[in-house]
Amino acid sequence: MNETMNTILNRRSIRAYKEDQLKEEELQTIIEAGKFAPSAINEQCWHFTIIQNKELLHKINKACKEIMIKSGNKMFAERAKDENFSVLYNAPTFIIISGDEKAVAPQVDCALAMENMFLAAEAMNIGSCWIHAVINLLGTEEGKALKEELQIPEGFAPYCSAAFGNKAADSSKAPRKEGTVTILR
Repeated sequence: MNETMNTILNRRSIRAYKEDQLKEEELQTIIEAGKFAPSAINEQCWHFTIIQNKELLHKINKACKEIMIKSGNKMFAERAKDENFSVLYNAPTFIIISGDEKAVAPQVDCALAMENMFLAAEAMNIGSCWIHAVINLLGTEEGKALKEELQIPEGFAPYCSAAFGNKAADSSKAPRKEGTVTILR
């Protein structure tokens, strides 16, 4: 099997990270991978917000937990009430991808960029995990000020966000669902 398929088949969502920050070269490789994702009519409508500031990461985590408590979802609320729970899994790097709201397919373009970033990270044995709670937060009234603090450009909406860092533990392979493919010949 080739290296690309091995990377795809071995990538898992990692929910435990070491404290040490990504090396600058690793971060730049992940960003570059995102920039080279396919996009509708090659608009490249994305904007990448990279957060490595510990205080800002703590602020995002705290705000997400508050939203989870108020969500009406009992499971989310219970998790968020646990003082040791981190929405970001204590990852040292957090990336938000926003897309130009006037683009042809910004949500899809941003998701493709995030997937490229996940695969680049895995190829370097760096963990990653999709974190949708931050996207939910940024869509609320409480999240508007934070969106400004994160310097998300005017006219851009956040569509994807993920934690990145050195793996503190590996994750097991989840079984694949059956009945998800139809081939018409």
